[in-house]
Amino acid sequence: MTKIIITGSKGRMGRTLIACTAHNPELQVVGQIDVGDDLQTVIAQGEVVIDFSSHNATAGIAALCARHKKAMVIGTTGQSDADKSQITNVKSQIPIVLASNYSAGVNTLFWLTRKAAEILGDGFDLEVLEMHHRMKKDAPSGTATTLAEILAAVRKQQLNKVIRHGRAGIVGERTTNEIGMHSLRGGDVVGDHTVIFAGNGERIELTHKASSRETFANGALRAAQWVVKQKPGLYDMQDVLGLK
Repeated sequence: MTKIIITGSKGRMGRTLIACTAHNPELQVVGQIDVGDDLQTVIAQGEVVIDFSSHNATAGIAALCARHKKAMVIGTTGQSDADKSQITNVKSQIPIVLASNYSAGVNTLFWLTRKAAEILGDGFDLEVLEMHHRMKKDAPSGTATTLAEILAAVRKQQLNKVIRHGRAGIVGERTTNEIGMHSLRGGDVVGDHTVIFAGNGERIELTHKASSRETFANGALRAAQWVVKQKPGLYDMQDVLGLK
């Protein structure tokens, strides 16, 4: 049995994780931590911390896990570069799964996006479109950013130099190199992502739509069971699913 601690336990994903764990006899929640709680009081009881708290709390949680030699599954997105650096610095001490999305379907989308970009080459314009519920705080989503990173990597580009966040006014013709990024917010949308390859005379669209947070929760729980058996290092959901 894998003993897990959930940080951000009162949030949308935290509550879903707890509910999904109840249906898995191989998992036990030994700690539920949210704002005002002290992770240090329960961390010794767990084997792995699943973090869906807040982007500005993850670095501190990672440091505490490293001190106690506890594995981590990180589901927060939107960290600053400094926070990301602090998180990756502890990969030599503990195994960490860091993923922008834990859905098996979305990780299949990542794989397909890379393959499509490799096959189609430079003759197609690239656009990424994402939509989430009105309460989501960061934009673009971590998943959309990952998709753009994949596209830029295939084309050997630096994403920060080619990304184009929306368009307004007289912006001129679309450049060949740019990767468009568009974020929509509204209602209770769990998460929709589309990658558009627009060429002359044809267009390819790869889309994933999530209708339940259980998809992400079950993926994170699968990652938790996997990561406790790994050596220290930084992994992602592609590793967990054996897609590499």
